[in-house]
Amino acid sequence: MLRFLPLKLGRLYRCLKLLLVVGLFVILLMNTHNLFASFQKNELTDRRFINLNKCPACFGTSWCRKFMNGQVSFETWGRLRFLDVFNVKNVYFAQYGEPREGTRRVVLKRLGSNQELADIDQKICKRATGRPRCDLIQAMYKTEFARLNGDVRLLTPEVVEGWSDLVHCPSQRLLDRVVRRYAETKDSGSFLLKNLKDTERMQLLMTLAFNPEPLVLQSFPSDEGWPFAKYLGACGRVVAVNYVGEELWSFYNAPWDKRVDLARQLMDIAEQLTNNDFDFALYLLDVSFDNFAVGPRDGKVIVVDAENVLVADKRLIKQNKPENYDVWYESRFEDCDKEACLSFSKESLCNRVTVDHNYYAVCQNLLSRYATWRGTTGGLLHDPPAHVAKDGQLEALLDECTNPKKRYGRFTAAKELRDYLTQLVSSSSSSATAR
Repeated sequence: MLRFLPLKLGRLYRCLKLLLVVGLFVILLMNTHNLFASFQKNELTDRRFINLNKCPACFGTSWCRKFMNGQVSFETWGRLRFLDVFNVKNVYFAQYGEPREGTRRVVLKRLGSNQELADIDQKICKRATGRPRCDLIQAMYKTEFARLNGDVRLLTPEVVEGWSDLVHCPSQRLLDRVVRRYAETKDSGSFLLKNLKDTERMQLLMTLAFNPEPLVLQSFPSDEGWPFAKYLGACGRVVAVNYVGEELWSFYNAPWDKRVDLARQLMDIAEQLTNNDFDFALYLLDVSFDNFAVGPRDGKVIVVDAENVLVADKRLIKQNKPENYDVWYESRFEDCDKEACLSFSKESLCNRVTVDHNYYAVCQNLLSRYATWRGTTGGLLHDPPAHVAKDGQLEALLDECTNPKKRYGRFTAAKELRDYLTQLVSSSSSSATAR
């Protein structure tokens, strides 16, 4: 009986695969007309497709001229609308062209699923009219997004606190930075909210409430050394960011030397976002292999999904001195059975100066044996070479960084792990040079 079980499962798998192929073929036949139309038309020039008609209930307009001029176009598979059912996150690859610079790859995001975008429309309508459907443009002027009119000088913490992870515990210094670096206005550079047009203010506030990722990329730009993708612009409800490279998951089975280098970079990112000269701690609340990418030329690791980033102002914490503010905060390890799960207290992240969250997140969800993603366990540093495994130091540091046995053990382990990975990278480089 047991001998035939694998055979039955194999047949079942082949049948399911055949059914899937047949199903896709049928869908192609049913969408033949739409298929040809999709390749002939650049839908990114359609105001309704990019939801430009919903502004100011949108993310911006700085790239609209490029969209309308046809300078941005979907790559092959992105043109096929019937495949959108598989693209739940609404993330697309596209080509952007400039006459003198040629074309380059960019990433387009709607910043949410179709359902999430529909929900925000309903919320706006209900707050303005009490009904789930309405004239969205008129409704925007009756919501909290329009309350900050031209008479309001600054964007203050009490207005937006708790709207999203970015502003879960905002300081005035952070909000001034967000407004000053807001890219969806021609007059950027001023922290005065009154210098923005009414529509620009509403777009900024809606982005802050719905998905603040564009504001994270603008406030902490890659040009200044922050490990985030570069923000390019927006049109309607489509945001354009620079294409970084393949996702980190693609390197899960890369050669050992490559994985060690990526692991070292990930720990460097955790350190930079925790301790920097600006005294802003940026805590990554959603850490998975899909949220990082690797540059094809420089091999640099970059955060490509910054929606769930909580920013704490260490200067404000030291100034206000909340209870236990100077007691080191240790994140609690939880061995859960889900993918990319983390345990954290937002209030503690907001009220402590010294926090180990980013080290914990990277070690548990990306590097250690506890890391689980797409049904695979073992982490990025799985199956080390014999001499590394025999030494035992790497495994011990990863375990202490993930599930510390000593008080404040994760802080020490994180530093030692960074140093150890740096040594491994150096020895690999030396060996390669010698060969």
